[in-house]
Amino acid sequence: MQKIDQPQKILISVGGSLIVPKGGINNEFLENFNYFIRHQLALNHNLQFFLVIGGGSAARQYRDAGRDIVGHELTLEDLDWLGIHATRLNAHLVRTIFHDIAHPAIIEDYSIIQKVSEPVVIAAGWKPGWSTDYCATLICEDYEVNTIINLSNITQVYDKDPHQYKDAVPKERMSWKEFRELVGDTWLPGMHAPFDPVAAQKAEELDAKVVVLSGEDFANIEHFLDSKKFVGTIIEH
Repeated sequence: MQKIDQPQKILISVGGSLIVPKGGINNEFLENFNYFIRHQLALNHNLQFFLVIGGGSAARQYRDAGRDIVGHELTLEDLDWLGIHATRLNAHLVRTIFHDIAHPAIIEDYSIIQKVSEPVVIAAGWKPGWSTDYCATLICEDYEVNTIINLSNITQVYDKDPHQYKDAVPKERMSWKEFRELVGDTWLPGMHAPFDPVAAQKAEELDAKVVVLSGEDFANIEHFLDSKKFVGTIIEH
């Protein structure tokens, strides 16, 4: 019997800020992302993309509306559920864009490993307590992927917050120990971190590698995929 080649799995955590920044849905990003993924598949038919979609400003707008109308702080669980449903709405939008090549069901329950064979598989948030970065680490575990490409609106991870410290230095490589000292161990809904602290713990446990890249520079993302020089930050043991 002829051996069937296993697909080369590429896992991308897509920051919601790329899809829904403060000004509404970013059609330009989605058009470019659609072209990029389809172009990569045309170059290599053996690729399979897992795309984990974040909530972006939609999650924060729902959070703020709930808090303002109710008149008091919402529970962390309520805040997380608003964010989770925002990720699912964004994920349905992305799945619609890739409808002809995507798995028909969005991964939303990570206690079940789905049989997926399509070139594109879309995933969203699951439970309160973490961001979709953590969901990406669960895909690493469930579908045997060891690298997460983390796309957001930053170019690299710095040794400290560049918005607060002018002498912050961008890092090409960081250990999980260094990174976790930077972001801590606690997840708060809506927090801004290059990679969710809870996800960082899980990624370290799995010995996974995370590559932080700007989601707005597709040439640079392609350089990484082609093992060429790129601008970003690699986090690993």
